[in-house]
Amino acid sequence: MKILVAGGGGREHAIVTALHKSRHTDQIYCAPGNVGIAQLAECRAIDVMDFTGIVDYAKEIAADLVVVGPDDPLVGGLTDALETAGFRVFGPRKAAAVLEGSKAFAKDLMKKYGIPTAAYETFDSAGAAYDYLETVSFPVVLKADGLALGKGVLICQDIKEARAGVKSIMLDKQFGSAGNRLVIEEFMQGREVSVLAFTDGKTIKTMTSAQDHKRAGDGDSGLNTGGMGTFSPSPFYTDAIDAFCQAKIYQPTVDAMAAEGRRFQGVLFFGLMLTEHGPKVVEYNARFGDPEAQVVLPRLTNDLVEVMEACIDGRLTEVELQFADNAAVCVVLASAGYPLKYQKGLLIKGLERFVGRPGYYCFHAGTASRPEGIVTNGGRVLGVTATGADLREARDNAYRATEWIEFDNKYMRTDIGKAIYDAPEYR
Repeated sequence: MKILVAGGGGREHAIVTALHKSRHTDQIYCAPGNVGIAQLAECRAIDVMDFTGIVDYAKEIAADLVVVGPDDPLVGGLTDALETAGFRVFGPRKAAAVLEGSKAFAKDLMKKYGIPTAAYETFDSAGAAYDYLETVSFPVVLKADGLALGKGVLICQDIKEARAGVKSIMLDKQFGSAGNRLVIEEFMQGREVSVLAFTDGKTIKTMTSAQDHKRAGDGDSGLNTGGMGTFSPSPFYTDAIDAFCQAKIYQPTVDAMAAEGRRFQGVLFFGLMLTEHGPKVVEYNARFGDPEAQVVLPRLTNDLVEVMEACIDGRLTEVELQFADNAAVCVVLASAGYPLKYQKGLLIKGLERFVGRPGYYCFHAGTASRPEGIVTNGGRVLGVTATGADLREARDNAYRATEWIEFDNKYMRTDIGKAIYDAPEYR
């Protein structure tokens, strides 16, 4: 098969790496791709939001399957455009991707169908939001309604912070048009868990659990980022929690979307909070998480092409998802200053040390090729992932591998996965 992957980040590098292992894969193409992906696929510099360009490229290469990776093109309708042109596409259509594209839609859906989530209200004006803040208990969570690269969420400890947050999101447009509407919801406490799932619109099959680290600094301090690292599986995601979520969250979400005429086919991401009152949904994503994909996909033992084809054809019931009995940890190497200001164009050394080392991966997120070599070209530069027999070994391996990479202003969190060792559930 000829497979085209739309996207060019660490998530897409992980997807391409998994697709490359498939017995059905003859050639992989990627638009726009990145330096790491180019080692496995033919890349073409086409922006993922250039739908005409993507469709034309798919026609040129006679793609048998197109995989759409990022949120923006899914929410914008790239799947619809490709299907209209006659291509088989893995990724939800626009009507279904709204589950990620609008937090207000997602919250309203959960309220309507009784899916556990935090209490909330939605606002179209800053004035109404200010008035509502006078009536709530703190802390509260402010969420820009639209897509904001994983950064449009503010946790506010008091009314002063909350009013400043409303101004930043709705009036100053810190996150652009994503802040035209605002969701204010109760602050939930507990352990966060990410669960990704394949679905064909009727059947849902969950993948192994993971846990992201969103904050920029150690101890979950600093600003929200696109993700500074993750591990899989989560020791806090027990069989009892899984049974509850299967019955009350996962299948009900798929059924709700179908009932709304928005059949969801692709990867459905559940961000969960394990509260004292049971698991609740923090957010939905309409695609593989980033960096969750970098620890989940290396543990998948199924042929990824076969799973994707089953989702497209509506026969996911035939698939039994299987994952290696091990663990994986991903540590993001960023440029100092991320997610605000950071320098680009810094030479990266040590990438060759990952070649020929089973269980070690270096997924490219923000790199570029220059005459002098591969250089940094983004805030999140690389995702260093390693597997191990358990989380301790995987974490040790991942941090050891971060030492192989050198570039000026290299920054990383030093505590990815560390909190699990202090938890009574893990002892």
